[in-house]
Amino acid sequence: MTTLWLAFALLLLPALWLMVRPLRLAGRLRDTQATYEADDMTARQNVAIYRRRLASLEAARDRGDIDAARFEEDRLELERNLLDDTQDIARRPLKIATSGRVIVPIAMLAMVIVSAAWYHQQGSEGDLSLYATQQQVRDAPDASTATMISALEEEAASQPDNPNVWSSLFPLYRETGQASEAIQALQRLIELEGRHPSLLAQLAQIQYFAADRTMTEETRALVDEVLEEDPREPTVLGMLGIQAFDEGRYEDAIEHWRRAIAGYDNPEAAASLREGITEAQRRLGVSASDIEAEMAEGAAVRVRATLDESLADQVDDDDTVFVMARDPEGEGTPLAVMRARADELPLTVTLDDASAMSEQARLSDAEEVRLMVRVSASGDATPQAGDLFGEHDAVPVGSGDDEPVEVVIDRVFE
Repeated sequence: MTTLWLAFALLLLPALWLMVRPLRLAGRLRDTQATYEADDMTARQNVAIYRRRLASLEAARDRGDIDAARFEEDRLELERNLLDDTQDIARRPLKIATSGRVIVPIAMLAMVIVSAAWYHQQGSEGDLSLYATQQQVRDAPDASTATMISALEEEAASQPDNPNVWSSLFPLYRETGQASEAIQALQRLIELEGRHPSLLAQLAQIQYFAADRTMTEETRALVDEVLEEDPREPTVLGMLGIQAFDEGRYEDAIEHWRRAIAGYDNPEAAASLREGITEAQRRLGVSASDIEAEMAEGAAVRVRATLDESLADQVDDDDTVFVMARDPEGEGTPLAVMRARADELPLTVTLDDASAMSEQARLSDAEEVRLMVRVSASGDATPQAGDLFGEHDAVPVGSGDDEPVEVVIDRVFE
């Protein structure tokens, strides 16, 4: 933290120097202004003009061109004009160069105080302290989970309103079997961050295992709240699959676990659930070969992609066509993808597990999918402005013998 405040001081020095600089220039500026005012010829020029015009009036009166009354009237007009011109250029006396100098140090002090107060309120001083503590523990020769927990507990005591402290602490409690401490830490995190489904799901999971895999009323209430907000939350679905498996409801367990896999970004968790699905199917009397055959035959979607005639002039034959199946509730990794060329349109393809992008996101993990067909001039997998596309929502995953689903490419990415 000392390094941080030294960096702030270095940043403030140029600002303070800029505030002091006008004081250093004040004397020179005053001398320049005084010289200018002393050398100003405006007033003398106005008087000279007045005298010339007055002489002209007197000459006109002496020649008899104007009478005495007209002369007096014009002379008064000249005097009024001279008065107007000279009073506009009247200047107040210049103040001394050191006038108001006391305000500058006050302003400098105020800037330092306000900057420090603003950072204390809006900055990440607590997160930097947390990071420094974690690094110190990791670099220590005797580093262990227990020392990390102890260090984080001290951070939690010094900054109890920092959610990052609790989000770092509760997983360690959970991993070391301190269920009650993990629950308290997670509850505090929820108080600070709000009742997000992912946090509530983790709380429900910890309570479930802490109660020896028993669904208490409190845990059931959390599960219902999570599913109401996010019906595809993988942590809760995985837990419900475990409960169903323990109760011998293997078909329900398989259903919950397949839905959970579709929402998991963790490859290890997804692989564990796949093992659970295989075991549940084995207990249902389904052999491994039958399982593989079922997945190969029962998890496919046939797609027929066509191009709207109004967009035909915007497509070249060598443009790339992407045919994708996605989870209808998310924008994660596509469950299946196939590529083709635009000159093959209209085309019919079959999406299945063989066209999956990864083992963690497969078509067989979903009951229904959202189809998208995109034409890309760049060939980039990421949508670009100007790409053409078409969609079809809520398509059930069936066998490869089903009738193809029509998807018309009729829109343009903005």
